[in-house]
Amino acid sequence: MEEISPVDLSSVCQSCGACCGYSANWPRFSIESDEELAAIPEALVNDRQSGMRCEGDRCSALQGDIGKATACGIYAVRPEVCRTCMPGDAECAMARRKFGLPAIEAS
Repeated sequence: MEEISPVDLSSVCQSCGACCGYSANWPRFSIESDEELAAIPEALVNDRQSGMRCEGDRCSALQGDIGKATACGIYAVRPEVCRTCMPGDAECAMARRKFGLPAIEAS
């Protein structure tokens, strides 16, 4: 029987980025404090001040190519919704499907 190697969850997001390109409505603000919101560069906040500015469905803070190599330009101050999306969860799976990427099975 062939043994399946576990996925390295510490680096899977940097080779994906699908959640950051799923929807212009997804990188929204919810429970951030005024101080946390002030730390996000104004140029990256949408006109309604309700979430991240997007180019199409892609968050303007996303750097790189989805499914290849990505990074968040404001990782240390990213919104709460970005912090709660975890590799292999329902949101991750939905975003990966949009880009034709295989599901991640977190153990």
